[in-house]
Amino acid sequence: MNENLKNILSNLNSEVDQQMLLKYLQGHLSAEEQHEVEKNLLEDAFDADALEGLENIEDKEKITSLVQQLNRDLKKKTSRKRKWKIHREAKLEPWLLFAIVLILLLAVIAFFVIHRMSK
Repeated sequence: MNENLKNILSNLNSEVDQQMLLKYLQGHLSAEEQHEVEKNLLEDAFDADALEGLENIEDKEKITSLVQQLNRDLKKKTSRKRKWKIHREAKLEPWLLFAIVLILLLAVIAFFVIHRMSK
């Protein structure tokens, strides 16, 4: 899976990266930079909703740790799914292959025996 998809804030506007957004939310940008970030994020409804949700967090200094925790949880859950898919794959055991060949061989022999008896 693409590692960028496992980053919770990576799908925001390509002109605003995660660090710029976190600096914006923590108030570490100049007025001009803040305006540029707002302008870029408000062009898309998804980005605007993300910004609004992040602004509702009371302690802006904890946002970085929350994002890191969300990214860690997301990676953990997607790796579990990958492991589950690997375990779910069917393995062709030798005894299973032998049983299939034997059943097919018996079916062919039965067909010829029945076909000869009907003549």
